[in-house]
Amino acid sequence: MAAETSPVLINQRPFDSKSTIISSHHSSVLTNNPNDSIIVAVDDIEIPTVDYTMLFADDLDKRSIALEHMGQVCEDFGFFYLVNHGVSDSTFEGVFKGISEFFNPTEIENRKQYEKKNPTDRIRWGLRSSPGGENREYLKVIAHPQYHCPTKPAGFSEAMEEYFKRLRVIVNGLGKAVSKSMGFEECYIEKAFKLDSGFDMSAMNVYPPNVRSKGSIGVANHTDPGFFVSLIQEVNGGLQILSHNGDWINVYIPPNAIFINLGDQLEILTNGKYKSHVHRVVVDNNKVQRITVATLHGPSLDSFVCPAPEFIDEYHPPAYRGMTYKQSLEANGDDEIDAQSCIEQIRIE
Repeated sequence: MAAETSPVLINQRPFDSKSTIISSHHSSVLTNNPNDSIIVAVDDIEIPTVDYTMLFADDLDKRSIALEHMGQVCEDFGFFYLVNHGVSDSTFEGVFKGISEFFNPTEIENRKQYEKKNPTDRIRWGLRSSPGGENREYLKVIAHPQYHCPTKPAGFSEAMEEYFKRLRVIVNGLGKAVSKSMGFEECYIEKAFKLDSGFDMSAMNVYPPNVRSKGSIGVANHTDPGFFVSLIQEVNGGLQILSHNGDWINVYIPPNAIFINLGDQLEILTNGKYKSHVHRVVVDNNKVQRITVATLHGPSLDSFVCPAPEFIDEYHPPAYRGMTYKQSLEANGDDEIDAQSCIEQIRIE
């Protein structure tokens, strides 16, 4: 509906319409990774910025330029900072306050009620700490189409619900923008993924300082399923994304921006034109506890996703097998809420 997709003009800031440049001009070296003996991450790679409001500007020329930029960013990068998106500073503050209170170290016994019990869980808590695996505490919830969240501490569920409500506006808006940027009608992505009933899973993570970690990795190399992944974090540092040319890029999210990374199902739908990028979280350099919220915005569970005819020709045969989103989430033997990628399994060699 129009009321859901019109951008709200909150906290607008001037910015470079082409990119935000991280210009530290140095590389950081990390060790003890289970996949690499030495990790080199680059700090001076350009990460593009997309202005959400410009994608819906009344000025048709400005809108056209913004949509063209959006398409180029999706094809050439596959990740970007989203600004002027309509989520207020107070909403972000409520989210981080609620998460911090939920993960109160003295309340860990109360959190254990959300440990995995059966595949139908819609709220799941876990604590991982291992030299060669994950090092984080997390809470996973289903955000859409039905919202689930712990009721305590007071105000936590309400803060997360408000944030997810704003994210749904962004999901619908980016669905229209990506569709238009590809030259299709604005409902193209919505129809392909049935976004109105899209399956969204959110992981709230707490990463430890180095002294509490048994390894250098918070979350190992992976891609994420879905249309796209949105990420916000309370303290910068730790997130790294693998670029097209094989560089690990340190991601430093500007204030009140949301980091967007394209998901596996968009890569499949576009037959590889828009790629889902490998990323990871490192904790070696953590000086303080770091909170992140990563939300996977997916198609509806019954959406059958395969390379669309518009992206197939004699030079570009289908590169992926089709399956429903539910089947893809369960392909590795995991539950829907685990939301593990299976793109390597369904890629046609």
